[in-house]
Amino acid sequence: MLWPVIKTVLVLIVIVYMVRMTNQVRKPSGRMGRAVVTRMNFSHAALTDWGLEHVRIEPSFTILDVGCGGGRTIREMAARATAGRVLGVDYSEASVEASREANRDAVADGRVEVQQGSVSRLPFADAMFDLVTAVETHYYWPDLANDAREILRVLKPGGTLLVIAEAYKGRYGWLFQLAMLPMRAKLMSADEHRAWLETAGFTGVEVSEKRGHGWICVTGRRA
Repeated sequence: MLWPVIKTVLVLIVIVYMVRMTNQVRKPSGRMGRAVVTRMNFSHAALTDWGLEHVRIEPSFTILDVGCGGGRTIREMAARATAGRVLGVDYSEASVEASREANRDAVADGRVEVQQGSVSRLPFADAMFDLVTAVETHYYWPDLANDAREILRVLKPGGTLLVIAEAYKGRYGWLFQLAMLPMRAKLMSADEHRAWLETAGFTGVEVSEKRGHGWICVTGRRA
């Protein structure tokens, strides 16, 4: 007689856990959030390294990583921009803390700075960055069109935006759409990514896909 009750309780526990994990992926918080972003540093490593192959990083570059998560992307770019600066911004306090910890030596040296903020209102001056990166984050942005224009504002003339993701309407698009539906993610096709940046005012937009992995990389420049 107890089994139906136990089964119902177990199902409820699983549902609550899944809801909490869904929210943690979208906006990490607390101890669980720190664990999520730390795991992302490893799970997104190959994707990020592949995406970074599509841009040039000069030693003197000033770079912004939007949605910096656990801070691995910042660390990789800071290792290349040895005479420049890499800034990170994330709207999750847990991600900001994790990124600072992952880059504590560079933060102490003044070469890396991480702060809490939103892509919709970046706390930076116009024409400040040579490169802006966004890894596994843009499908959570509140307003894709205006947020892309906000990034365009902070890019220097000739500066580049690099968007990297493993979730888009590609080979595995229907699977990602199912998996990311609870997170209210906005998935786009390769053509929709191109149109998104071109409409926002970017030039020379290029889209690369690694279909065997279901990865996409999009770049666009400020004229």
